[in-house]
Amino acid sequence: MPAPSELETLAVEIAREAGELARRRRTEGVAIAATKSALADIVTEADREVEDLIRRRIAEARPDDGFLGEESGAERGASGITWVVDPIDGTVNYAYGIPVYAVSIAAVQGEPVAGEWEALAGAVLNPASGELFRASLGGGTWLGDVRVEVSEVTDAGALLGTGFGYDPATHAADLARVARVMPIARDVRRAGAAALDLAYVAAGKLDGYFERGLQPWDHAAGALLVTEAGGRVAVDDVDAIGRRLVVAAGPALFERLLAVASD
Repeated sequence: MPAPSELETLAVEIAREAGELARRRRTEGVAIAATKSALADIVTEADREVEDLIRRRIAEARPDDGFLGEESGAERGASGITWVVDPIDGTVNYAYGIPVYAVSIAAVQGEPVAGEWEALAGAVLNPASGELFRASLGGGTWLGDVRVEVSEVTDAGALLGTGFGYDPATHAADLARVARVMPIARDVRRAGAAALDLAYVAAGKLDGYFERGLQPWDHAAGALLVTEAGGRVAVDDVDAIGRRLVVAAGPALFERLLAVASD
C-alpha cells in the first residue's frame, strides 16, 4: 500500500494538468455535449476530455487501481485503491463563464461506495483562480504551501455554504432547509461547486456547508480536506428519493448545523 503522501503528490500533479486543460478549453469556448438529470445539468465536451486525461494519467502511474468518475462510471481495480474524480465540478458555472469550478481528485481504499471507503488523499483545484487545496490522511490540509484549519465560529454567526439540486421538485425542501439554518447563520453563500465549498470550509473561508443530493465524486476529496483540517463531515440521512445530506463544519458548529439541516 503506498503512503498517502505519495497518492497526494500524484493527485496534485494530475489535477494541475487537468485544470490547465479545463481552463484552456473554457477560453476556446465550450460545446454542450448532452444533458444529465435535468436540462440545467449540463455536460460539456470538456468534462469528458478532462476526465479522459485524468483516467489515462492514473492508469499510467497506477494501472491496478480502480476508477470512479462522474462521466464514465466505476471500474474496480485489483489494488484496493479507487480514484474518485469529478473532472469539472461546477459545470454550469463553467459553461456560463463564471470562474468558480474545480477539478476534484481523491484516492480512497475500501469499497468504492460513499460511506464505505477511507479517503487517503485528495486535491481540489480551481483552475480560474489557481487555488490548490490538498490533503493526505494524517498529513493535514494545505492551500498551496500554507497549512490551513477550519474556523472557529464567533458570536456574529456562521458563514455557510449550500447548494440546490437541478430537479425543480426538490427546490421547496432545499429552501425550507435554508430557512431552518438561517437562525445560526451570519449569511449563506451559494457558489455552485460543492468541492470548492468543502475546500473553503477546510481553509476557514466558510464556517460550514450543507447540501442534499451530492454524488460521491462531489465530496470525496473535499471531505478529506475538511477532516484533515480539524473539521467534521457527515454523509448520511437519505431522504425519500435517495438523496444524501452532506454537512461539514468545525467541531463547535457541526452538531448544531447537522441538527437544523436534517429533515
